[in-house]
Amino acid sequence: MSGLFGTAAQSGSGYFVPPEEAPHQRTFMQWPVSRKVHPDPVFLDMTQQTIADIANTISDFEPVTMLADGNEHAKARSKLSDAVELWDIPTEDLWCRDAGPIFVVNGQGGLAVSHIQFNGWGEKQVNRRDSQIAGRVADRLGLPLLPTGLQGEAGGVEQDGHGLLIAHESSWVNDNRNPGLSRDEIERRLLQAYGADRMIWSDGVWGEDITDYHIDSLARCTGPGRFLINLPDAPDMSDPFHLAALETHDILVAKGLEVEVIPEPHRRRIRSIDFVASYANYYVCNGGVIAAQFGDPETDQVAVDALARHYPGRDIIALNVDPLGEMGGGIHCATQQMPAV
Repeated sequence: MSGLFGTAAQSGSGYFVPPEEAPHQRTFMQWPVSRKVHPDPVFLDMTQQTIADIANTISDFEPVTMLADGNEHAKARSKLSDAVELWDIPTEDLWCRDAGPIFVVNGQGGLAVSHIQFNGWGEKQVNRRDSQIAGRVADRLGLPLLPTGLQGEAGGVEQDGHGLLIAHESSWVNDNRNPGLSRDEIERRLLQAYGADRMIWSDGVWGEDITDYHIDSLARCTGPGRFLINLPDAPDMSDPFHLAALETHDILVAKGLEVEVIPEPHRRRIRSIDFVASYANYYVCNGGVIAAQFGDPETDQVAVDALARHYPGRDIIALNVDPLGEMGGGIHCATQQMPAV
């Protein structure tokens, strides 16, 4: 099935995930509260303010729903714009791309949730509440929950909404998520989950970060067969992430896809070696692109200019979201779109 949003290939259902740049009904986000995850109260407060800043910015473009336990609503409201709606769905952490619902449409007004079970990135983090979020949102909206038989996260697969998926094997073909499943079987289930018909794999990096190297901090689809990828100007050939990133870039180019490279920041406010400084981890909403800036005027501007080229006619808003980078993520990781139908 082809149409405004792309291609539907999901066997027997006709449901597919539209491209992120297609119109949204709203954005979902999660309020971070767990002291097991965030033991430092000062850093937790900074993180909550960062999430509020992102939500408040997106709310200038489209409705935003923040998921949080009802007992946390008063504190959340003190940081959130009145335009941001609060739902009483308990959370532990903020990563709605991974724990939140993956919405699929069928091009005929139908909407459902394609359910890939979140398990804390292979049980690396507490997820008693977060692993229930997708089902609770589907239930509140009265939407069918379509099982996939997969454990994993939407941040671990990038899709163009026109039939193509890309992913790192390390985030999927991994016993901490999908024990006993071959890559071919995982691919079949992912294609069905997203309503896609072709997939590109790269190796990735196992066990070096909590996500096992999510693709959405490296490479993003910006249109049919078109990619934006974030690479260091001077790769460290002893760094497994640099080697994996270069391999993913070369595979995409070899497949004949259009790939534009933007540099990582040369200078940044946070110097930690574990800090994720990804310009690729942006979020596209109705009329806007919400991106990160890291304090390097040159590369920050290069990223804004690239996003303006790839998403013409949209406002490009660059935010300081350093607390997310300190935790290994970014704006895309913290958001999940609900497509318009």
